[in-house]
Amino acid sequence: MTSDQDKPGATPASARKSPFRRNRWVTPLAPEGARRQGAISALAFRLLGGRDPALDFLNTEDAALGGRPLAVATQSEAGYANIEREIHARSVFPGATHGG
Repeated sequence: MTSDQDKPGATPASARKSPFRRNRWVTPLAPEGARRQGAISALAFRLLGGRDPALDFLNTEDAALGGRPLAVATQSEAGYANIEREIHARSVFPGATHGG
């Protein structure tokens, strides 16, 4: 009789990975960064014409803005202010205000 470990293709339980397991190597955002990320996303969704245009803008690398707008806005208050101005400039609702 052989153990399961001796069988070809058998993987010990400790080597198996769950697809729902958190990646331990990813550092979560600091509370202020998370706040800025949520706020800039909400603003983009409201002013850029919905989900798809907002996600395209926020996640597309832009050298003039210093990187991906979502990452730039999340990193600092100054970055947030720059991306906020750019969203207002690209708004599908001219003259729209932040509201928050």
